[in-house]
This record gives sequence, C-alpha cells and structure tokens, in this order.
Amino acid sequence: MNREVEALWERATTAIESARALLDIDPDGSASRAYYAAFFGVSALFAMEGRVFTKHTAVAAAVHRDLVKTGRWPVELGEIYSWLMRTRQTGDYGQDVHVKPAEAHEAADKAARILEGVRQISSEQLP
Repeated sequence: MNREVEALWERATTAIESARALLDIDPDGSASRAYYAAFFGVSALFAMEGRVFTKHTAVAAAVHRDLVKTGRWPVELGEIYSWLMRTRQTGDYGQDVHVKPAEAHEAADKAARILEGVRQISSEQLP
C-alpha cells in the first residue's frame, strides 16, 4: 500500500471513530464526520488505482460511474454515498435545519458499510 492510500485510509478510520464519538453530543458534526469517513475511504480506493480527485462532486460522480454502473458495487452503496453527502450538507450548512440524532446514528452505520464495501473490492489489503 502506498503512502497516499495509507494516509487516506487512516483519515477514513479516524473520521468514522469521530462520527461515533459525536453521535449523542453533536449530530450535525457526527453526520459530517460520517460522510468524510466514506469520502476518504472511497478516495483511498481510487488512489489505489492511481486516480486522485480534488472535488467532492468528482468523487461522487466516480462512485456512480466507476463503481455502481460497472457492477463493482451494488446500487445500494451508491445510494448510501449520495445520502451521506446530502446529510453532510445539512449538518454543515443547514443553518436552522439540523441532522436528527437518529439520522446521525444512521449516517455512522452507513459510513461503516461504505468502508466495508471499499475493503471488499480493494486490490490491496487495507488494515
């Protein structure tokens, strides 16, 4: 595993831990960290393939185009990734709209599913 992949995967695992730690005290922050766990995890997978993206929308497009549409991932994981992205938008920018505690719990669970999906199809063994 190259250093870039390792660094991205480390960020993913730290973000999922943070998401879980924030569940009951900051649902908005928890949902944001859950999305970032998914984002960094998927970014690690693409980095293994020599692909690096600079925009969140580019990563989301690649998830659907290169993982879901090709059959490498089930449609459900693509839907989960999009849901996490929308939920993060609410958590970070919702002003008077907030992520509900139940949604934060769901986000952490869904981010963990994304990370498992990355592990299942990665060409290199992730820790």
